[in-house]
This record gives sequence, C-alpha cells and structure tokens, in this order.
Amino acid sequence: MSEPVQYRLQDGIATLAMDDGKVNALSLAMLTALNAALDRALQDKAAVLLTGRAGTFSAGFDLAVMGGGGAKAVEMLLAGFRLAERLLSFPAPVVAACSGHAVAMGAFLLLSVDERIGAEGAFRIGANEVAIGLPMPRFGVEICRQRLAPAHFNRAVINAPFYSPADAVAAGFLDRAVPEAQLADEARLVAARLAKLPRSVHTATKLRARAAALEALRAAIAADEAELRAALPI
Repeated sequence: MSEPVQYRLQDGIATLAMDDGKVNALSLAMLTALNAALDRALQDKAAVLLTGRAGTFSAGFDLAVMGGGGAKAVEMLLAGFRLAERLLSFPAPVVAACSGHAVAMGAFLLLSVDERIGAEGAFRIGANEVAIGLPMPRFGVEICRQRLAPAHFNRAVINAPFYSPADAVAAGFLDRAVPEAQLADEARLVAARLAKLPRSVHTATKLRARAAALEALRAAIAADEAELRAALPI
C-alpha cells in the first residue's frame, strides 16, 4: 500500500482506515500517517471514525523494529503512546470500528477513543506483552487501569489473555459487538450521533471527565521515556 492510512470525509465524519496490506503494524510510518490524518480531521472540523482492514484492526507495534532495538524502536514506542494520549484528549468525537484482531498497542488504541464498536467473529483482542516476554510498559498499565472494567484489569494486564469480541465488551475493550457485515454502518451511526453533540461542550466534558486519567497517563509516558532512553547505548 502506498498510503498506510486512507482518509475519507463524508457528512462531517472523517474515516481513517488503516491498511498496510498486512496486519496494520503500528510502524513509525503508520503512526505518522495517523497523526497527519487527525490533523486533517481537525482542519475539516470532523468527527473521527478509526478503523482497519477486513479481519484486522491492528496487530500492534512493528515487531521487526521492536526486535532491532535502538533509537528507532524507542521513537516508535513513544509515538504510539503519545498517539493514544492524543486520542484520549482529542477535541472531537472519536469512534473506533474494530474490524478484527486488535493486539497490544492495537488494543490500547481501542482504549483511547470515545466509543468502540467491534465486529463479531473469531478475532483476538487483548494486551499480550507478558505472553511474548515484555514487561507491560507503564503506559499500558495506566491506559488499561483507566478504561478496562475493574474486574478485568489485573487479569488483562498481568495474565495476557486474548478476548473474543463478546468477551472484550465485558472487559471494556469494546462497547458493543455486531455482525461483521453491519460494522461499518453501525459505527458510522454512532459517529454521526456524536458529531451532532455541541462540540465545545463535548470536548470540555471529555477533558473534565478524563483529567485524572490524562495526568496519570502523561506521567506514565514520561517515566517510560526516561527508562527507554536510559537504556540506549551511549
């Protein structure tokens, strides 16, 4: 794919469709494209509908870059964390249409938006960092603490389970799961409803409701950044 994120504006809704032709890895290129698309949505004064390709929302960070380590991996991680913080405080409604698997950072994106509709099916949703031998970053702990159902927080973060879409609703990764064929229409209806809310009031209330969560998340990102940069070779 020449562009990892496709942008479409219709009826005041900006659809941001991730599609790298594979698993929608959150590479630096994908993250940069997502931020550029969000900038464009702000210029268009649009509500945002974030989705993926059929069968995959996002498989998380680019594991090839992660495995290589070094400054490039650190910049990718921090860019992902900061994108989530941006979505959580975005001054317009943001809806996610989870089109399939959402793993690790892909699942954290779901936790960063205002409303989440997922496709039913044999899809896996969850934070698998511990399962692949990575300590959960402070950012991941904090976004899960703020958005997951309390009864699922410890299990989801520490034991690294994958949830089906139906179980992801109970856990708090999704708000609702619908048949895959209905996903686009259902998510668009939600985005249209949120787009009609008074924008300044919606934003002010979002920021008021999430003030403590955003403060904790920003502190977690700063601590992760300090640790990651300290580990880089001099």
